[in-house]
Amino acid sequence: MKHTIATIGSHSALDVCEGAKAEGFKTLVACQRGREKTYLGPYKTRMRGKDEIGVVDELLLLDRFSEIAGQKAVGFMKGRDAIFVPNRSFSVYVGYDNIEKGFPVPIFGNRKLLRAEERDAPKNQYYLMEKARVRFPKEISTPDRIDRLAIVKVSEAKRSYERAFFLARNPEEYRQKSGELLKAGKITEDGLRKAKIEEYVIGAHFNLNFFYSPVHGELELMGVDTRRQTNLDGFLRMPADQQLETLKFAQPTTIEVGHIACTLRESLLEQVFELGERFVHAVEKEYPPGMIGPFALQGAFLEEGREEFVCFDVSLRIPGSPGTRFTPYSGYLFRENVSFGRRIAMEIKDAEKKKMIEAVTT
Repeated sequence: MKHTIATIGSHSALDVCEGAKAEGFKTLVACQRGREKTYLGPYKTRMRGKDEIGVVDELLLLDRFSEIAGQKAVGFMKGRDAIFVPNRSFSVYVGYDNIEKGFPVPIFGNRKLLRAEERDAPKNQYYLMEKARVRFPKEISTPDRIDRLAIVKVSEAKRSYERAFFLARNPEEYRQKSGELLKAGKITEDGLRKAKIEEYVIGAHFNLNFFYSPVHGELELMGVDTRRQTNLDGFLRMPADQQLETLKFAQPTTIEVGHIACTLRESLLEQVFELGERFVHAVEKEYPPGMIGPFALQGAFLEEGREEFVCFDVSLRIPGSPGTRFTPYSGYLFRENVSFGRRIAMEIKDAEKKKMIEAVTT
């Protein structure tokens, strides 16, 4: 294989590396010092008898993740003809300006599209969903207009990439709960000003994980999953009276710590593909050269005469759920279950054969 497949040592690195190795590529993980044990230890490639095991061939060790855009790290990756697979950690630690203008390594995907995940960006995910006619929760413009159960999506004080979501039924409850979070130092005044307030949608939660192939011109459903969140999962396992008692000294939080692979009723798949196709067409018009590779629509199915999907959030890169391969949808297409990491490697391999690398990298 000509190229090495590289990624940042967080989020979905092992999924990327396992898929790359399955398709015959060398792998490279760029990792921050102090967070390298997983990649240097149990999952480093090595021989066990006659068999090679592990998935990480080479580690690029950095003092800080942001150094990945530095001249030395870039030269290291270019020397290996690397194609870099971005994930959420890459966006958070490196920053969109660096990714778009200061990272001269070919990226698998549309690097300018990554910024659209941010709710305060121009042509953001809401803009794209509107263009694609993908339903999303109604926005409530100000706290004083809260007249139903609403969710406030505010960034955490310490980890701005995580959300300190809270629920409020009216302006008074908004002020009470936001005041408690401010006092506890969990959010900031600036974060609260920038927060989105949306109607709370009650439904069955699913992440619809797609892959768009520019090489083959097709949309693929790779898998479906839902989230495990702390400490919300603990609250949901309590009887109602204990939940109310616990609320006196702790509030539910929605920090993602894992995923559960799941399936959809087959009659919903037509709607799922229609949503994905409309979203791909919207991205093609608004963010040339358009969608490349993985993305996800995250939301819930409501029962309103017929089940309809309402999207809470959009991921515009590889999702962090390696368990999607254990749902049947990639198997229906490829006749074997395929991970996101392997699907990316398959696309790069096909692009190499057809001399279309420029179609899958930016």
